[in-house]
Amino acid sequence: MYFFRFRGNFKKLKMADQKEQPKKGQLNIELDAETAQGIYSNLAIINHSQSEFIVDFVSIMPGVPKSKVKSRIVLTPQHAKRLLKALNENISRFEKQHGQIKEFNQPNIPINFGPTGEA
Repeated sequence: MYFFRFRGNFKKLKMADQKEQPKKGQLNIELDAETAQGIYSNLAIINHSQSEFIVDFVSIMPGVPKSKVKSRIVLTPQHAKRLLKALNENISRFEKQHGQIKEFNQPNIPINFGPTGEA
């Protein structure tokens, strides 16, 4: 597992029921059982402004005409770049261990979310 650093040093990831005082220079991260379950996503929509990157995670199911954003993550440009680096490193390690990840051609999905307007 690889942690990219937002602030401080990430050394351990502990479940919420394991209480331990962090040592100096160590960040204690709490992960409750509901969050640990995760949220399935098969589509990420990425937008950016001058000051932030917004990543919306969506789960699209066949035969369901409408999908909802399940989770939104807002990152500074610096943190987005660190996330990109961490993902690249993890994908490289995964492929060394399990073989190349095959990409399949995905049909173009017309995306329509949020109000549309004119300036």
